[in-house]
Amino acid sequence: MKGDIRHAYVHVPFCRHRCGYCDFTLVAGRDDLFEDYYTALGIELKRLAQPIELDTLYLGGGTPSHLGPEGIRHLFDVLHDVLRPKSAAEVTIEANPLDVSEATVEAFHRCGINRVSLGVQSLNALTLSTLDRDHREGDVRQVMHLLLDSGFTVSVDLIIAAPEQTLDAVGRDLEAITSLGAQHISVYCLTWEQGTAFWGKRARGTLTPVAEDVEHKMFELAIDRLSSSGYQQYEVSNFAQPEMACRHNEAYWDCRPWEAFGPGAARFDGQNRTTNIRSTSAWMKNLIAGKGVTGDIDAMTTEGAARERLVLGLRRRRGVGRMSFFQQSGFQVDDLAKKPIQEWVAAGFAEDDGEHVRLTRSGMLLSDSLWSAVL
Repeated sequence: MKGDIRHAYVHVPFCRHRCGYCDFTLVAGRDDLFEDYYTALGIELKRLAQPIELDTLYLGGGTPSHLGPEGIRHLFDVLHDVLRPKSAAEVTIEANPLDVSEATVEAFHRCGINRVSLGVQSLNALTLSTLDRDHREGDVRQVMHLLLDSGFTVSVDLIIAAPEQTLDAVGRDLEAITSLGAQHISVYCLTWEQGTAFWGKRARGTLTPVAEDVEHKMFELAIDRLSSSGYQQYEVSNFAQPEMACRHNEAYWDCRPWEAFGPGAARFDGQNRTTNIRSTSAWMKNLIAGKGVTGDIDAMTTEGAARERLVLGLRRRRGVGRMSFFQQSGFQVDDLAKKPIQEWVAAGFAEDDGEHVRLTRSGMLLSDSLWSAVL
């Protein structure tokens, strides 16, 4: 299977601070751990018997750009012997707007990075403050111009349904980001994760979630504004200009195998998903001590893998073709989900022409509530 792997994810767990809504695997304010991280990562990479040639490489976090220009170059020095992007590969790094400078851009170019996923979340001062973000609209505008003028593909993350966020504020965010020229935009509804600061504030009544009907209106507004601005909704949360879809994410949704390294990183061999331990300190200590870092192993049955493939396919705008699904999974769509699909069609959540099944606009809005009938 290793010879078939053409995609890799590297988790960089460092951040300036932890935002109140975030439950990702990260450590904040521990820049003193950089060197141990590079050492541990180099050790973990040695589990591969030989280098792999990559179609996509994705650096996520945390905030990889927090390493700074020298740190990013050091990271790629560690990766180079094992993870080797092809000449036409998509190489993405997640970045905080405040981390990006001309020196950072120079480091990106030197390392072969050609796509930057910018954690904007909003341009509204109130929303940014609520979300514990430390940048402002002017920072985003400056960085967007710098990145686009430097030839990078820029993807922007936006959060909607934040506490106290209004429909008008969402509209202004969408207008601003599209006018700045981002080629790819991901729109995520705020999720309230147990263990986060937001979860505790909601329990104490100091933060209140946006009403569900308002959240739906916000997402519908995003679909309308982005579609009218030339972006295609190619997956529930993802919108792209023509030919600008994220190739790395498409590999996930196609259920292609991928490698992954770093604390909390999950790799996939085509059927089984293996996740590293989440604790950054334990991950580093174990590797440096010669111990393993495997946390969870999700050993799916062939049917379980097929059901996951079906859900991932239905999250995409093009939907699922019955013939291609059978060829890829060995299962018929109707054997897995005939009744739910019939119910979705009757409710206006899906379309089924006998060859392809795809969600409608209404189905996209409610998609997270549909999957339990399939998985």
